[in-house]
Amino acid sequence: MHTLHVSCIQLAILLFLLAQTECSNGTSAYNPNETVIITRCITTERSALLAFRAGLSDPANLLPSCNWFSGQQVPEFFGSLQNLRYLDLSESSFSGRIPPQLGNLSNLRYFSIGSSLDDIYSTDISWLSRLSSLEYLDMSWVNLSTIVHWVPTVNMLRSLKFLSLSCCELRTSPDSLLHSNLTSLETLDISGNRFNKHVAHNWFWDVTSLKHLDISYCQLHGRFPDELGNMTSIVHLDLSGNNLVGMIPSNMKNLCNLEELILMAININESIAEFFERLPNCSRSKLRTLLLPVSNLTGSLPAKQEPFSNLTLLDLSGNKLTGPVPLWIGELTKLTELELSSNNLDGIISEDHFSRLVSLESLSLNDNSIAIVVNSTWVPPFSLTNVQLRSCILGPKFPMWLRWQTRILNLDISNTSISDKVPDWFWKMSSSVQSLNIRNNQISGLLPSTMEFMAAKAMDFSSNQLSGPIPKLPINLTGLDLSRNRLSGPLPAYFGAPGLGTLLLFDNYISGTIPSLCEFQFLWLVDISGNKLTGSIPDCSFNTSTKNTSLNIVNLSSGNNKLSGKFPSFLQNCHKLVFLDLANNQLSGPLPVWIGEKLPSLAFLRLRSNMFYGHIPVELTKLVNLQYLDLAYNNISGSLPESFVNFKGMVVTRNYNNDDKIPDPFASATLFDDNEMIDFTDNFKVVTKGQEQLYTGEIIYMVNLDLSCNNIIGKIPEEIGTLVALKNLNLSWNAFSGNIPDKIGALLQVESLDLSHNDLSGEIPNSLSALASLSHLNLSYNNLSGKIPSGNQLRTLDDQPSIYIGNPGLCGPPLSKSCSQTEPVPFVQKDQEDENEKVFFFLAMGIGYVLGIWTILCIFLFQRKWRAICFSFYDSMYDRVYVQVAVTWASFKFYKEKWKETN
Repeated sequence: MHTLHVSCIQLAILLFLLAQTECSNGTSAYNPNETVIITRCITTERSALLAFRAGLSDPANLLPSCNWFSGQQVPEFFGSLQNLRYLDLSESSFSGRIPPQLGNLSNLRYFSIGSSLDDIYSTDISWLSRLSSLEYLDMSWVNLSTIVHWVPTVNMLRSLKFLSLSCCELRTSPDSLLHSNLTSLETLDISGNRFNKHVAHNWFWDVTSLKHLDISYCQLHGRFPDELGNMTSIVHLDLSGNNLVGMIPSNMKNLCNLEELILMAININESIAEFFERLPNCSRSKLRTLLLPVSNLTGSLPAKQEPFSNLTLLDLSGNKLTGPVPLWIGELTKLTELELSSNNLDGIISEDHFSRLVSLESLSLNDNSIAIVVNSTWVPPFSLTNVQLRSCILGPKFPMWLRWQTRILNLDISNTSISDKVPDWFWKMSSSVQSLNIRNNQISGLLPSTMEFMAAKAMDFSSNQLSGPIPKLPINLTGLDLSRNRLSGPLPAYFGAPGLGTLLLFDNYISGTIPSLCEFQFLWLVDISGNKLTGSIPDCSFNTSTKNTSLNIVNLSSGNNKLSGKFPSFLQNCHKLVFLDLANNQLSGPLPVWIGEKLPSLAFLRLRSNMFYGHIPVELTKLVNLQYLDLAYNNISGSLPESFVNFKGMVVTRNYNNDDKIPDPFASATLFDDNEMIDFTDNFKVVTKGQEQLYTGEIIYMVNLDLSCNNIIGKIPEEIGTLVALKNLNLSWNAFSGNIPDKIGALLQVESLDLSHNDLSGEIPNSLSALASLSHLNLSYNNLSGKIPSGNQLRTLDDQPSIYIGNPGLCGPPLSKSCSQTEPVPFVQKDQEDENEKVFFFLAMGIGYVLGIWTILCIFLFQRKWRAICFSFYDSMYDRVYVQVAVTWASFKFYKEKWKETN
């Protein structure tokens, strides 16, 4: 008797043999032309495997054709299927339907087809009931979404000890079984299904023989059932990810065999002290794993607690725990992982907490207010591989005890109040660290010249005071953040990290030119803004016969430098580019027409404060995803293209959480295993509402059109009202003419609207009163006239009078000029009007001369001295009076003409 362990190759051979063999009454078959010996073949088992083969898709061609094995010697026992006990297909890559003929393998005891199989499904599992000898069944990830009565089928397998149907898209789970045959079942894993029912009413609570129960993430709800107390054989219990509420039942004290309790992401909402009280005392010495993260546990850890002598993993992270870490934690001598991150713990952790934790390998205290205070000469008893101390208090000096931790793979000491020069031993100690995070401290010193020999894959040194040049990077590095330091000097000509994906160097003092980025085929995020870089961005010189000319850059930020030259031509190779910021440089030339064709994914284009000139190319309107366009402070001229309002990205805000073809440029680079995110847009500033505002991650929701401070002429397109997702519209300081489009009132999402310093005329449209989101408006210095529209929203705006200044034809609140003060003037022919003006002018002049002469004559008649003074004064004032009269008359004529135009 042989037990068959069938691998992919063995299955291929087996199927080949079955295909070549004719079965007749179970007798032996022999082909003299081949060296293959088949001793016996059972028809039902042969048809079972052949049906299985016929239903499979085999893209990797793992199941060969018959003639592949011609002339080869195959072991004799492959011909016998009568004793097939073991069939494991979990590591293969087949897809297709599971045939019911598998039920013919009546002696099968072990069957695994789940795990790594792709797109395996079954529409009928009644054949399982015929596998009467089956003890182990794993069909994880097999699509059983159409199966309803799966529990009664499984209930017929009296010998079953292990059952795993996790992630099978099951939706039904009966409340109970009339008669349970699963008296031998020890392991049940039905996690990741969608039962969506009350947790207490389920058939598995009656299977008291269970030792391992995993019903995590099954959309179960309600309070913890009292039936838990009946599961006295339970060793491993996982109820994570369900909508369970309240405290665990008191009868859990009956679970004396409990070794692993996993209650992750539920809503206990009770004190941690009460929870510990309800754990079974009889299993205190057996409990090895206690996972309670993100379970809404409150209160302080009890100051005194009989320790769990065999506990190896304790995870209380992501709760609402307060107070200090008690000393009994240090008595968990077998503890290998301690996870207390993301609570509100405080106080001091000293050497007394650590002195007996000789087995500790992972220490995670992130995002607490814990101060770690140990002697500078203290040597820890443990050797850690994972150290997560973000936002704890380690400083001001560098923690010397880290010097002895030479096995660390992941180290996070960011935001830990360290204000010290980085010691030489730290670079040596961290040479084998793969994820290194020291951001947001006051760490000074130079980057090591031996940096290229470090093993790091991810480094975050941002927001410190590191200085000096950037050395050659580690060869395995994929993510680097050196932003907000004092680094200087030129960038290395060769970075030395061919797999680099993220490069963040913004806000430093880096000078020189930008080396070619074209060698980095995996680079998708680059931010070198806020430095002193000069020259042009180099082009790519691809050898098209050997290299792919397409780059993977999704985000490129090089604003706030002194870059010159034309629009970077190498961007023609960046077909995935979503975010481009070249603002505040000295770039010049026309905008290239290829932007619309070569950058189809572009959604954010920021070119403000450069020297670009010429018309806006009509091809730019092909960027249907564009939601942020900033061309302010350039020399752009001409009128807006007729199709300028075709930007669909300004009509409906893109949902970057959807699984679409365009990658999210703001999905921050994950450099660390604990999902520490780098927000590379936290230095992004937007000019809106009349001032520069800092945006962080929410910039992805900003829909902006800023063409201010250019030389654009013509009318504002009436269709601009179709860009209904706009939040900021700035067309100020141009030469736009004509009326303000009435449809501008359709921009219901707009928060800032600036049309100032143009040649706009006519009345302000009443539709502006409908802009409920508007918080900033500027219409100053145009030729607008008429009554200012009324409306509650317009009345709430700040700086009310200054909004309309420079428009002398406007009247009504909030201006002091009343519209009723201006009386209509009767219609008069122009010639008659001119004659009347002449009569009025000369009459006034005549009266003035008569009065002046009469005054002079009186002075001359009575006082000689006065006559001398008067003639002298008259001579000096004559020119002044003449000029004043001429200016007054010209002003009078100008305002009279303007009044006639507006009435």
